Amino acid sequence: MTDSTDKPDELPARPRKGIYVLPNLFTLAALFGGFYAIVMAMNSHFDLAAMGVFCAMVLDSLDGRVARMTNTQSAFGEQMDSLADMVSFGAAPALIAYEWSLKGLGRWGWVAAFVYCACAALRLARFNVNTSVVDKRYFQGLPSPAAAALVMGYIWIMTELQWMDSTITWIMFAVCLFSGLTMVTNLPYYSFKDIQMKKSVPFAAIVLLALIIAVINIHPPLVLFALFVFYGLSGYAVYASRKAKGVQTSVISTSTDEPDEKGLHN
Repeated sequence: MTDSTDKPDELPARPRKGIYVLPNLFTLAALFGGFYAIVMAMNSHFDLAAMGVFCAMVLDSLDGRVARMTNTQSAFGEQMDSLADMVSFGAAPALIAYEWSLKGLGRWGWVAAFVYCACAALRLARFNVNTSVVDKRYFQGLPSPAAAALVMGYIWIMTELQWMDSTITWIMFAVCLFSGLTMVTNLPYYSFKDIQMKKSVPFAAIVLLALIIAVINIHPPLVLFALFVFYGLSGYAVYASRKAKGVQTSVISTSTDEPDEKGLHN
């Protein structure tokens, strides 16, 4: 007979998986920026809506860097970041653009807004899938924050100037389609990820940074929009330059031998 006090071997308790607060705090703040932008647009404060999206961009650029610097990366954080990006840089710009002027175009207006929103979702999904095979120095297609900056920057400028007519509306239509479709191209866009924040830089770099901040403050809507127009066109310029030189234009850094990689290259 076995002793009634004997107990079966118990499995060791698994440590509970926690969530890192610091990087996710930045992500939640970026999500709030997108939500705030939508609420402001619903109340016809389109300049504040644009500011909300641009603030979300700054916060979104920080959460990943903070996670890497503090060694607090996690799968949860990656998924949270993608969902927040979809709201702040996908749904918010599309809805705000429609509310601002595109609804005056009828079905063409919501088609343009939907194309932008759908392309943002596709771009984020592709980014998550291709993370391990894309050259870290480049983005595959226009990043969703930059696409949002094109849409919101245009709205911000026109709101400041108080310009609104049918021509402005059709330009908004074109901006939505351009920024949306460029997100799902294979154009190479410099990612700035190879810039090391922990390394020392020449004194001139700090002076240049101060000058950039000063120039932006001259007229933030115009300067920011101009910067992102330049960045949006840079992918086409890099692609054309590589094509002319006969250099590989794809940012996929691995071979095309694997079946799972078919269709990822140019």
